[in-house]
Amino acid sequence: MDLGPGIFRVVLSLIVLASGTLLAADFEAGVARVKITPPTPFWMSGYAARTHPSEGVLQDLWVKALAVRGAEGNRVVLVSADLIGLSRIIATDVVARARARYELAPSQLVLNSSHTHCGPAVWRNLPALLDLEARDRQAVESYGAQLTESLVEVVGAALDDLAPARLDVGHGAVGFAINRRVRTPEGFRIGANPDGPVDHDVPVLRVLGPDGSVRAVLFGYACHNTTLGADVYQINGDYAGHAQAELERAHPGATALFLMLCGGDQNPHPRGTLDLAKGYGRVLAAEVSRVLTAGLRPVRSPIRTAMEEIRLPFADHTREAFAEEAEHSDPYRQRRARRMLAAYDRGDPVRATPYPVQVVRFGSDLTLLGLAGEVVVDYVRRSKRAFPSENLVVAGYCHDVMGYVPSRRVLGEGGYEAVDSMIYYGQPGPFAESVEEDIFRAIVRVMGKVGVKAPASSSGPHP
Repeated sequence: MDLGPGIFRVVLSLIVLASGTLLAADFEAGVARVKITPPTPFWMSGYAARTHPSEGVLQDLWVKALAVRGAEGNRVVLVSADLIGLSRIIATDVVARARARYELAPSQLVLNSSHTHCGPAVWRNLPALLDLEARDRQAVESYGAQLTESLVEVVGAALDDLAPARLDVGHGAVGFAINRRVRTPEGFRIGANPDGPVDHDVPVLRVLGPDGSVRAVLFGYACHNTTLGADVYQINGDYAGHAQAELERAHPGATALFLMLCGGDQNPHPRGTLDLAKGYGRVLAAEVSRVLTAGLRPVRSPIRTAMEEIRLPFADHTREAFAEEAEHSDPYRQRRARRMLAAYDRGDPVRATPYPVQVVRFGSDLTLLGLAGEVVVDYVRRSKRAFPSENLVVAGYCHDVMGYVPSRRVLGEGGYEAVDSMIYYGQPGPFAESVEEDIFRAIVRVMGKVGVKAPASSSGPHP
């Protein structure tokens, strides 16, 4: 039978299409962005040493979303925000609205903040950092309300943008992050410790459209966005903002999303200038671009998600201790003490904080573990040791950022991440000694809900 050249071309086209999108058929993906640059002047967050509001904008800030739906119908939306961190009041409101509007379960929405120290103050985050006058406090509250709307909006826009897609994952590495905990005769201080633990991994998730074009790039790194110091009063995203901009220039039409990993005790090194921030952005973007063209492996369905909220206890404290602290000469201690005394007087002293643990697993090809707060690097090291068969990415700064999350080692050593930082976060003090084990038991449970079993040797803290 002579099928003719027309039929031949159709069959050939179908073969080419099938070969090019066989794995892409596993997913649909959508991307969206909403600008969240604050009005200026506006009070900035991240450094107690700043004495006045912002003085202009070096770089716009964004919330960006990547929505993915698997062939089985399960969905997840990953949101990247150029912010110091979300407060619990904002994060829980966004999750509730996303559930009501888009029928997303809490486990299906990952909210991650880049932790730039050159962004706006976020309502109820770092509540003891600033003591604002009524007008400025109203501006921060209004910005928080608009931010909540923007986060919900970007989730819906990404879901509305779903289209056939192929996902691939790979890893690179860059070395500008350094452990910042330095032992001194007076205890641990922030500095540069070349012998301290680090995580230089750069995980990369590439999203391709049916035509082979790059639609989105999700990439991560474990390092504080603190290249620029308290002397900078211009709004910008620090190295993560510059890396995203570089990638979008290099891949026109693509949306680049940054995922902050477990960088609670990691700083850029050296730091202090805009040239360094831009340079680290270029270095990170160049490594991501290299990974995009070398050694990626396909990601497949199904998508499985799980989430659990535990309560992390704080070390014991008394009302008398805060009554004494309220008379301290340090205004930050005074503010923290007033918050704690008010809680005591309500009959509800702060003994623990809610702590969400979240996991998203794509087939057996990629697993994202999301932890709240400023998580130190020990958690990613222990998690990867516990789940050696998983292609595991561990992100801190997810959902709400209520304070630093030290490991048992860091807690025992003391210093800023374990103790002093809790003053600015308005928390009663350090966590209880069980903090690492409490979190890791939750990690094991949540990983088990998506089909990942921890080996028996995973018990015990990372040495």
